[in-house]
Amino acid sequence: MTGYTATVTVRLKQGVLDPEAETTQRALERLGFELTDLRAADAFEIELEADSAGRARERATEMTERLLANPTLHDYEVEVDQR
Repeated sequence: MTGYTATVTVRLKQGVLDPEAETTQRALERLGFELTDLRAADAFEIELEADSAGRARERATEMTERLLANPTLHDYEVEVDQR
């Protein structure tokens, strides 16, 4: 078995209201920063052992779909790196 780090980034889908991002965007604009959009995201780092990077990705994706993300509301990305 090899050690892997899976990084899962979960964010609301386009069109879903994101009050955290809206508040942060307004605050940045008040500070003088110009931006066209801002989206909040959660990042999870998962340390796991697997036979291959592909298997580590499959396990991280299953974790994401079962608990970390609601597929109705969220998009997600899974990246896997060997430790």
